[in-house]
Amino acid sequence: MKEILAHLFEYKTFTKEEAYTILTNIATGKYDSHQIAAFMTIYGMRSIRVEELSGFRNAMYDLCVKVDFPGYELIDLCGTGGDGKNTFNISTLASFVVAGAGYKVAKHGNVGVSSGCGSSNVMEQLGYRFTNDTAELTRQLDEAGICFLHAPLFHPAMKTVAPIRRALAVKTFFNMLGPLTNPANPKYQAVGTFSLELARLYNYLYQNTGKQYSIIHALDGYDEISMTGDFKIINNKGEKYYKTEDIGFTPIQAIELAGGSTVGEAAQIFQQIIHGTGTSTQNNVVLTNAAFAIKTIHTEKTFGDCFYEAEESLLGFKALKSFNQLIGK
Repeated sequence: MKEILAHLFEYKTFTKEEAYTILTNIATGKYDSHQIAAFMTIYGMRSIRVEELSGFRNAMYDLCVKVDFPGYELIDLCGTGGDGKNTFNISTLASFVVAGAGYKVAKHGNVGVSSGCGSSNVMEQLGYRFTNDTAELTRQLDEAGICFLHAPLFHPAMKTVAPIRRALAVKTFFNMLGPLTNPANPKYQAVGTFSLELARLYNYLYQNTGKQYSIIHALDGYDEISMTGDFKIINNKGEKYYKTEDIGFTPIQAIELAGGSTVGEAAQIFQQIIHGTGTSTQNNVVLTNAAFAIKTIHTEKTFGDCFYEAEESLLGFKALKSFNQLIGK
């Protein structure tokens, strides 16, 4: 690791193969926690190259506990996190809306590191029990239309770096890897990124996967469609710029997306929205993100058609039914 850090101090980069080896060594305990913390910190101060991200991603995926769901056409709605915005759990709620609309969702998630409440935090608070048992996850897909893949159960590298990430409490390059390393390898992905630069790196990587994808970035820094301003979506067909008005809404205030200061408060907001008692703003943000996920699957549909499907799911309590079936209520 001493040589690796010296290499970075000289502003040099790694090849895909070198990045692959480094991540593998991190995951298998070849370096101590101080060395890993230094390595992660340096990557927070420089731009990552596509070759490095590709190598890290390949190592993370090769090491993971993979789950296979033959016959299912899956979608994941997963953001990088790390935007520091502390919104309520938009992508998790949108995942249940998509499941309630009749699609099969394999939601990849983790605890919050740079925010107060990640998807795993809220799911655990709401009574979900994490598992990596394929039979149980398949049952959840069949009955609820959704299963939840808690990253530490599938990625040994997460176990190694989790206490370091908690101690640093800022986004690291591991935030970049989450959406790229879903152990179910879904055919469709709606991915949020905290920067436009990263969105374009993702686009380069996803072009070689055979997936149908939408990469989402709000230009004011959110890793989802926040409706606080303009956003970009990059997919298999190219890059498109949207104003909030283009999809029929006016921009909202950031405070309207507040996620609470505790996991308990975040769970309460989640419950209000999934039970149909969220504010119209909260609902519209969730529905917009769900609609673009549905459009990722059905590219031929208009945004309006996809929004209507999502609205029927949330306000018709289909999303709630999916949620209750998942957690066994």
